[in-house]
Amino acid sequence: MLDKRHLLDRRSFLSHSMSGLGGVALASMLGREGLLASEIQRESAAGKTPIRPHIDAGRPHAPRSPHFPARAKNVLMIFCSGAVSQIDTFDYKPDLIARHGQPMPGGQKLITFQGEQGNLTKSPWEFRPRGKCGKMISDLVPMLGDLADDLCFIHSMTGKTNTHGPGENFMNTGFTLDGFPSAGAWTTYALGSEAEDLPSYVAIPDPRGNPQSSGNCWGPGFLPAAFQGTDFNATKPVRNLSIPTGMTPASDQAARNFLERQNRRHLEGYPGDSDLAARIASYELAAKMQLSIPEIADLSTEPAHVLRDYGVDESGSRIKDLRAGYGRNCILARRLVERGVRFVQLFNGAYQTGGEGVSNWDGHKALAEQYGVHGPVLDQPTAALIRDLKQRGLLADTLVVFCTEFGRMPTFQKGASGRDHNPGGFTTWLAGAGVKAPFTYGATDEFGYKAVENVATVYDFYATILHILGLDHQRLSYYHNGIERRLTDVHGHVIRDILS
Repeated sequence: MLDKRHLLDRRSFLSHSMSGLGGVALASMLGREGLLASEIQRESAAGKTPIRPHIDAGRPHAPRSPHFPARAKNVLMIFCSGAVSQIDTFDYKPDLIARHGQPMPGGQKLITFQGEQGNLTKSPWEFRPRGKCGKMISDLVPMLGDLADDLCFIHSMTGKTNTHGPGENFMNTGFTLDGFPSAGAWTTYALGSEAEDLPSYVAIPDPRGNPQSSGNCWGPGFLPAAFQGTDFNATKPVRNLSIPTGMTPASDQAARNFLERQNRRHLEGYPGDSDLAARIASYELAAKMQLSIPEIADLSTEPAHVLRDYGVDESGSRIKDLRAGYGRNCILARRLVERGVRFVQLFNGAYQTGGEGVSNWDGHKALAEQYGVHGPVLDQPTAALIRDLKQRGLLADTLVVFCTEFGRMPTFQKGASGRDHNPGGFTTWLAGAGVKAPFTYGATDEFGYKAVENVATVYDFYATILHILGLDHQRLSYYHNGIERRLTDVHGHVIRDILS
């Protein structure tokens, strides 16, 4: 039987209708008087008004204006895969040296990523004062040490995970999970690029292979696919760019011109179809790259002294061969910056199992032996890259970023001669446009175990990088699945102390 208690009678209907009409009338009057807060006003009151760049689907990489005057125009990021030990490179700890071989106070039976920890262990490499500033830097990276006056150190960086894949994700995207946009994707989404015949964002993997998190480090996540990093290096340029066998350059150009006319005619028949426009733009960029990539990856035009500075002219031993491969990538990075590529991501170290052993900075078992290879491979080419950028005047507009997924323990693992993972405190550094140099910000404790002074997060790190690029990290946004997404999530503060 029908329950009539839930039916609306005539009296109730008229009563609800009049109340509803009164509400509509009130809202209308408040709106006319400007007293009704709009969505934008409500977001502004919360300090989160989003700024979403206007993207021309037919020219997704066209240069766009920053939110406010920028200190830097582009970014060159050097990412060391495997987690560089801060206490063997840039974070000098005399107490660690003095208490070498003793238990770490409060660390008895400490269990970390791979198990129980042993005693405090000093670095196998001496630290010495470098540059005019006298910054103490390890003999593992003496040539980078010579550039101490040009570097801005952050010694108090912290992470959220002690696992490589999620750690690489977090440092590159601001999230430990897969599927979020990389910092380079956010940057090119916001600013586009000055380069018309090259990708706006290039990732240069180590010659030995990719980092453990692979394409997540340069992926677009939920941003449009146009902002994914294009990955290639000096050894393996972009695939499938060569002209097919039997085809002349003239006939290839004629075919491209014909295809362009046909694509434009097709697009005219579907005005406003952004997906079609974006697809055509992608094909056109690929066509331009047939000429630009082989030219920019051809290092035969570099003077002999440049090749020598980068360590590219030597071979015949494992270290020399690895250094030459990474050095060629460093020259490629400089060339891309010269040509206006907005974000260049250069990787040192690769995830590799078996074969020649550990190919990144994951120094668990035999740190002295492993770092004895990785240090010289990183040091000379990276130092040459910074000097080269400076001599060519490119540092005035380029922010150089050095980072890794987390740090290392001041102890050796029990039963091993290496250091375990440590996200509690590690070192990054910046150079070039927008930062003070020489400068040191933050500190870890007396052993280099935990950040204790001016503790910095990855969110702060990227809030600062975006600020230097003229972007407000709280407002650079992309609406995805009902959420206003940001590179810095809902966290982060600009580290203003390091700004020049």
